Amino acid sequence: MATFAARRTALVHGGACSVGEMNIDGRNPVKADIVVVGAGPAGLCFARSLAGTGLKIVIVDQQGMDELRNPDFDGREIALTHKSVSMLKQLGLWERIENQSKSRLLDARVLNGKSSYALEIGRDLSPHDELGWLVANHQIRKAAFEAVQGAREDSADIDVRASERVVGVKSDDHCATVQLEGGASIEARLIVAADSRFSSTRRMMGISAQMRDFGKTMLVCGMTHEKPHHHAAWEWFGYGQTLALLPMNPHPGSGAFQSSVVLTLTGREIERLKHADARTFADEIERRFDHRLGNMELVTTRHAYPLVAVYPEHFVALRFAAVGDAAVGMHPVTAHGFNLGLSGVDTLARAIREACRSGRDYASDALLRHYEHKHRLATRPLYLITGMIASIYTRDHLPARLARDVLLRAGDHLRPFKRGVAAYLAGGL
Repeated sequence: MATFAARRTALVHGGACSVGEMNIDGRNPVKADIVVVGAGPAGLCFARSLAGTGLKIVIVDQQGMDELRNPDFDGREIALTHKSVSMLKQLGLWERIENQSKSRLLDARVLNGKSSYALEIGRDLSPHDELGWLVANHQIRKAAFEAVQGAREDSADIDVRASERVVGVKSDDHCATVQLEGGASIEARLIVAADSRFSSTRRMMGISAQMRDFGKTMLVCGMTHEKPHHHAAWEWFGYGQTLALLPMNPHPGSGAFQSSVVLTLTGREIERLKHADARTFADEIERRFDHRLGNMELVTTRHAYPLVAVYPEHFVALRFAAVGDAAVGMHPVTAHGFNLGLSGVDTLARAIREACRSGRDYASDALLRHYEHKHRLATRPLYLITGMIASIYTRDHLPARLARDVLLRAGDHLRPFKRGVAAYLAGGL
């Protein structure tokens, strides 16, 4: 970051970008303070967190306005820590999610192979009544969009530009520019990338990233089952497969138990299962769960995601910062990706708000480096540990199987260890 710092020219808050080249349609560039690329939960929460600062924020996303306003179910259920729930409440999201869509996570079980033995992490180890909460990703996205729209109605200067694709970004000591496919451009003091772990914006800024492809694909869907889940999450490291069960609330009027099912296999096997008829699919999932849940039925669409973990060389550059998955793309085995992303959003937004209050440059090298340092400390150890867990617990040769079983049994008898895991799941609160 030394060369980045050496190129900096200090700006005071309130300074404007110099007038750049005109758009191809002859109009002057749109002026903003911050451009957020990506209207997913991280980008929307970041913009919402800056409401009331007086900053003009423009959010750009490829999706249409209808898709942003009413996002489709994408299969992903997000495990929220108590810290994340507190942040969603502060941002005005939590109350916008209906109670039926919030499922309590009371306990967690880790299983290995065919053994019925499990490492049990119970809510009795947590200072809260539950370990955390489970909420569908599309419900969080919908609530985040509504919260941004609500902030706009309260005079916050936030503009959402839907159906727009970013084709170029650049920055210098005085200004950052985002070029849109339609020919328009936006000039701002800071660009914030929130456009997925494969962020094209981050790449356009010349930031490389470590990418670890696990060679597997994750299939997610909602299923009902005959036997109760007792609001316990399962992480089951089977032989040749990994299974997860995330307990959901039943649909109103339905007596069936419902869960989000996550199955990790090779891409070819997932592709076959994704296109199998519903009965064949349910029969195979029952078998893969060793019939421990009784009869199962598919009740949602099926979605597949390749397992690729991403960690960029830098989170920031000149008048640029990455948040959410664009900063850190976690393996889902620890279910903390969104929580870490939300924590990074909070870190950067707090620093910007403080700079605005004190009249300092909210896009300065020092501020961005502080965000990067703090977020790296929060994410790098967990990123490495997660990769290690994913490697150890998915190997199927005999020594690894035996070692996994010994580790689980030992961990189940160490109450301080289990209490630490419970605190981790709850977000350290």
